[in-house]
Amino acid sequence: MTDSGPRIGIIVFPGSNCDQDCYHAVSTVLEASAEFIWHKTSVLPPLDAVLIPGGFSYGDYLRTGAIARFSPVMEAVTSFAAEGGFVLGICNGFQILLEAGLLPGAMLRNTSLSFVCRDVHVRVESNATPFTARCAPGQVLKLPVAHAEGNYYTDPNTLATLISTKRIVFRYCTPDGDVMQDACPNGSIDNIAGITNAAGNVLGMMPHPERCAEAILGNEDGKLILLSLLDALKSRPNVTAG
Repeated sequence: MTDSGPRIGIIVFPGSNCDQDCYHAVSTVLEASAEFIWHKTSVLPPLDAVLIPGGFSYGDYLRTGAIARFSPVMEAVTSFAAEGGFVLGICNGFQILLEAGLLPGAMLRNTSLSFVCRDVHVRVESNATPFTARCAPGQVLKLPVAHAEGNYYTDPNTLATLISTKRIVFRYCTPDGDVMQDACPNGSIDNIAGITNAAGNVLGMMPHPERCAEAILGNEDGKLILLSLLDALKSRPNVTAG
């Protein structure tokens, strides 16, 4: 763990495979303190934010995130979020947040029934979140996805609430920002790529910002999301676990 900046914990489950990517993005790109948190941890160390990375937690047995939801660490993450701590779930992390009840809805298999691994475009629907403040409303970001179960679904009443309360943060779109079915890689309802909880401190998103946060990778759009989180952490009173 580095010694400077906000303290960000990265949850590690058996089957996580993006934890190292997230650690690198936090410690090298953001120059913040990064610490791996093992899934059996029941009490979080002092932290300012938690990242739940992508991968295949517990081999995606039963369904994505279903077993990880019962890990001791998730009870601690739930308490951390309830106290106002920032939580970002990416890909499998989004799936886990849904299973844990920190976000509404569920993930279904992609409508293609195939694993999708490619760059997509998403439109920023709201920049009034700790994760998108560096973006402009309507800005189009190019971000990579890699998932077989990214087809977000929720009931009509919940969808209406997400829309009316501006909790849909990202929608899949064309490079020009048009939200249409052909631009959606997985069949998600209303082209949803990311949502927040009611308090706005928990974000789940299927695209991987940590995989496009450096010029050497050919795309830095994901850095806007990570820097937004860093700005939010630096500007608020400390809300730490532990």
